[in-house]
Amino acid sequence: MRPQTAWRQPSCCRSPQISCRAATGPVVNAAAAASSVLLPPETLRTARLLYATSGAPAHTYPGHPECAERVPAILTALETSGLTPYERPEELVQLEGFSAAPLEAVLAVHVGKYAEQLEKLSQRAAESGTAMHVEQETTYLTGSTYGDAMRAAGAVLALVDNVVAASRQREAEAASSSSSGSSSSPAAFAICRPPGHHCLPGGPMGFCIFGNAAIAARHAQRVHGLQRVLVYDFDVHHGNGTQAVFENDPDVLFISSHQSGSYPNTGKIGEVGTGAGEGATINVPLPGDSGHTAALDVFETIVAPAAQRFKPDIILVSAGYDAHWRDPLAGLQFRTSTYHALGACLKQLADQLCGGRIVFLLEGGYDLKALGESVANTFLGVLGEGPADAFNPDLLRDEPTEKVQQVLLEARRIHDL
Repeated sequence: MRPQTAWRQPSCCRSPQISCRAATGPVVNAAAAASSVLLPPETLRTARLLYATSGAPAHTYPGHPECAERVPAILTALETSGLTPYERPEELVQLEGFSAAPLEAVLAVHVGKYAEQLEKLSQRAAESGTAMHVEQETTYLTGSTYGDAMRAAGAVLALVDNVVAASRQREAEAASSSSSGSSSSPAAFAICRPPGHHCLPGGPMGFCIFGNAAIAARHAQRVHGLQRVLVYDFDVHHGNGTQAVFENDPDVLFISSHQSGSYPNTGKIGEVGTGAGEGATINVPLPGDSGHTAALDVFETIVAPAAQRFKPDIILVSAGYDAHWRDPLAGLQFRTSTYHALGACLKQLADQLCGGRIVFLLEGGYDLKALGESVANTFLGVLGEGPADAFNPDLLRDEPTEKVQQVLLEARRIHDL
């Protein structure tokens, strides 16, 4: 059900207005942009949140946490919360009919040999009817995996295309005074799997097959001329794959908040990028038991000021929900209302800095109930509505406030924030 009470934005959203930064260049490859499915202008004019789904039902392995039930759990939670195009026509739009990512988009991030080998292994699995592990015991593939991973990446690219198209349409209409509506683009969310932020340029890792956020960032730059891309990763695990792609790139600001010492044991606070990209990687390793307060402190003291200094042309969010207190794979204590606040703050930041251009991409989250409710709360936050979280926070352990503040102070010192 839709909340009936008014809601005031959390303090992390109430920052000074910053004029929207225009795109840094024209469309570089109009043919590539046109290959995606673009929504009609009237739909883009009224939409507030776009989403695309790709559940990859055949990409699954018995007993594995990254399972086929994840996307259906999210869709069920959205339906329960009334967050569907049926109940909220014009505001919520599901993007359908998108294609798999073109190989050239994938090869902008991954080496060709990896993509070729993955396709062959997936074909072999299809012929044998047997799933196989491709990275120790953490990552598997089935006969559908290659196609599923290409489709997940394609969904993200299609959402980027529509967010950019909507922002440019609304900016043009505002400039000509033909519309009194908002000039801010709708947000977008790719509810797709397999996830991607651990995947390295040359191989799979940590349940991840292709680096969807990295592919989307390069697409935004090369196809749409959006030079400066911010990638914020709030998954409980460090986005080492995304970092590896951009660690020497000054035009992609990568910020990751994650549990210190968790898989894959990367993302130390001193990892700041290399060469020309030094300073464009910000890692915030949080101590175990960090929760709602820590998450908002990270946003207020690290993410928002770093973004305001960087002035991105688009924001991509690696949205992992395994920092939730219910999740079995780690030890942070985020709540569903934490993800609501992050959704609200990030959309507000995008409105201030880049015409509202923001795309969320599903990463982790392995407790199905927590996953569904948290994504639904992200939707509510993005839409500027109140959270749906009846949980009593007094049942959680105390957050390690002093340790969190030490981490934040050190990150601010290193990055002059």
